Amino acid sequence: MWIEKLVDGVVRIITPIGPRYIRLTFSQRAYFLWIFRHFDKLPQQVLSEKQQRFVDQLCVEHRFISLPSTMDEAPVIGTLERLPLLQIDEAPAKRPVASVTGAAAPLADVQPRS
Repeated sequence: MWIEKLVDGVVRIITPIGPRYIRLTFSQRAYFLWIFRHFDKLPQQVLSEKQQRFVDQLCVEHRFISLPSTMDEAPVIGTLERLPLLQIDEAPAKRPVASVTGAAAPLADVQPRS
């Protein structure tokens, strides 16, 4: 199976607008086979900086091929998730603490018990 991927494989990239497939050169297919050697699907954030730049360059070159019709012909080497990171909202701000002088003032007026 890996020989078929090496000879004619494509990489599936999941984007916010849907999956895209990229046709690769022989050396690029070998490189992606190595990247996906243990996994079928990876988020882009786990790739090294060099690998991320490589993927970005492939996407800029617009080497996309048609979707499902070519999938019968070309095996998928791996799937890369290029989805934006979700921002987690920070914990809501706590109410401001009353000033120490304002809290201590009523206590100063209290007479000690005898």
